Amino acid sequence: MNLKERRFIGEAMSNKCLRIALAALKHPKTISEGLDKIGLALEEAANRKARIACFPETYLPGLRGADFALPPPDPVAQEQALVDIRAMARNHGIGVIVGMEKVTESGLLNVAYAISPAGRVLGYQAKNQITPGGEERSYVPDGERRVFAMDGARFGIVICHEGWRYPETVRWAARRGAQIVFQPQVTGSDKKGKRLKVWGESFYEKAMICRAEENSIYFASVNTAMRFQNSATSLIGPDGKRIAYVPYGKEQVLVRTIDLSKATRLYAKRYHPEWYSG
Repeated sequence: MNLKERRFIGEAMSNKCLRIALAALKHPKTISEGLDKIGLALEEAANRKARIACFPETYLPGLRGADFALPPPDPVAQEQALVDIRAMARNHGIGVIVGMEKVTESGLLNVAYAISPAGRVLGYQAKNQITPGGEERSYVPDGERRVFAMDGARFGIVICHEGWRYPETVRWAARRGAQIVFQPQVTGSDKKGKRLKVWGESFYEKAMICRAEENSIYFASVNTAMRFQNSATSLIGPDGKRIAYVPYGKEQVLVRTIDLSKATRLYAKRYHPEWYSG
């Protein structure tokens, strides 16, 4: 980190700014390997002064219905992994958004936990608009949406398909004060597909721009690093302009400082749902 960046970070911390990390990581072969990769990513993010780090969708153990070879759901392993990640958050003093699975009486949830820098679980967001096909055969919705607060910021979470095809999920969070919406996702394949070359040509990256600009908020999308990604891990500003992204297929912890005062939520606040009640 050079002197100019250090000064900028110092100024940011006193001007309603937030430093975030987006961890574009390859899919782990085991939960143990995944925990090791999460630990290294959090260490790097914390060393670079990030306050919140976000990981891909169901990073532990992986996304069912995609092309990953996965063991059966294991609630004991998931609970222990959550304990371990909470300890990592506490040790590094950094907030964490991590995609996992949660076994419930209703079925298996695809969730993203929000964990504070003190290691406290603030809650989770379940994927409610579930992708048709293999995912729909594996996961169930819980019907709830939530907004979280951490380090002076309010944020929402939408999981993959929700953010692409259901813009209402992002607007819901923005209407309730979210200045940034994180999108853990798995979009693409490590086995087959088309190699993207230019950012912004895919539907998914165009959707990121829309979700940010139509709500006047930041949109932070985190994909697993794969050979045939359909979208890049990307950070979009409230004006719809791309701030930064991770090259396709590359493992990288992307760290940037965002100015929360620019997330005015202008268009989200002007929405009148009562006019469309039918």
